[in-house]
Amino acid sequence: MALNLRQIEVFRAIMTTGSISGASRVLMISQPAVSRMLSHTEQRIGFPLFERIKGRLYPSPEARRLFRDVENVYRDVQRVNNTLHDLTQRRHGVVRIAASSSLGHQIVPWAITSFREEHDVRVSLDCQRHTQLRDQLLDRQADLGISLFPVNHPNLEANPLHRAGMVCVCPIDHPLAARDTVSLPELRQYDLIGYGAETPFGQHIRAAFEAAGEPWRPATEVDSPHYACAMADAGAGIALIDEFTWHGWRSRHLTAVPLPVEQRLVVSLAYPRTEPLSQLARLFITHLEAAFVRFSAAVEGPASRT
Repeated sequence: MALNLRQIEVFRAIMTTGSISGASRVLMISQPAVSRMLSHTEQRIGFPLFERIKGRLYPSPEARRLFRDVENVYRDVQRVNNTLHDLTQRRHGVVRIAASSSLGHQIVPWAITSFREEHDVRVSLDCQRHTQLRDQLLDRQADLGISLFPVNHPNLEANPLHRAGMVCVCPIDHPLAARDTVSLPELRQYDLIGYGAETPFGQHIRAAFEAAGEPWRPATEVDSPHYACAMADAGAGIALIDEFTWHGWRSRHLTAVPLPVEQRLVVSLAYPRTEPLSQLARLFITHLEAAFVRFSAAVEGPASRT
């Protein structure tokens, strides 16, 4: 009664394409070969997987239930292939990095450039949302994760790299524009551009306002600091963002005012704790640390307006 991998492959191809002809194209075999395999499979299991109505195939309830498990098998096979690909890459030398998008616009590119000036090694950079960044590390799709927010998981090691400032971005003619710093209560009277409650930025800012005893009622919500800057540039309100995003943004109409030091973010370096870091990854970390030093030296404090 058991199905072999070839029978499973043919069944999945028919399910995903909806026809014998479609399955034959996907599998690159003849239509008669697909039909024979399907017929043999149905004879072997003792019930039909498809109803044949006017020359078309319609999955039976049993086929739909079986398909869910078949998809799980294919995901496992894909995971094996991904692991094989990773092992092949490592033999030839590669460093795979997952980073928060704010860090992927300046800091990490600086580190990659200086690293490759000294080492003839391929580097891949994938800028991801916080949850996807963590999952890439857990799935061994990245060697290092550089996150603007803490990465908490028992299978991951996370160490602080840098304390990053938060700023409020406003038009250059705004009443707050000439200030050296601004407190959260002073923002109450203005339209604020915030983030969804499920995002790390949203959680961080909401907690900051609650700690200050202030209500958090953003007029607009976005899902990244880059969109927050774009909204501020369009005149939608004041954006609350990290210093990396601000220094990577270019606008003649905006300026940034620092938020209190209590609102700083801690950039984390994360990697799987279940296996040691490669020598290449360790070498890259030294360049990453140097990039943060360079960034600090390049700006006049955490919220330089230049």
